[in-house]
Amino acid sequence: MKDDDLQQWLEHSEDLISALIEDGSNEEINHTIEHHFSSADFDLLEKAAITAFKMGFEIEDPEEAETDTGEKVFAFDIITEQPLELEVISDETKKMFQLAQQCKVEYDGWGTYFEE
Repeated sequence: MKDDDLQQWLEHSEDLISALIEDGSNEEINHTIEHHFSSADFDLLEKAAITAFKMGFEIEDPEEAETDTGEKVFAFDIITEQPLELEVISDETKKMFQLAQQCKVEYDGWGTYFEE
């Protein structure tokens, strides 16, 4: 199951990068990548954030959020700057997925913004 989950995020990466490039996002500059993590257990999420910080990642403060079904969860993002290159972002996605597995929190994929 976990391999299927990782494969889903790798396919998401490929689709998102392709869509950004097709829409004309500037491939020549780095994009701000926001990797999303969540957990219903604040203590687990906080430990994951601390682990990520100790690994040298820039993290945003954990905050309370609500899922589409109205469930309360806690979430934080790891922020990186990367080129829109599938290999680079796929490698980073694998690391983020492994971090989530190690810390027993959910990896909720990544997003970025269109860059002109």
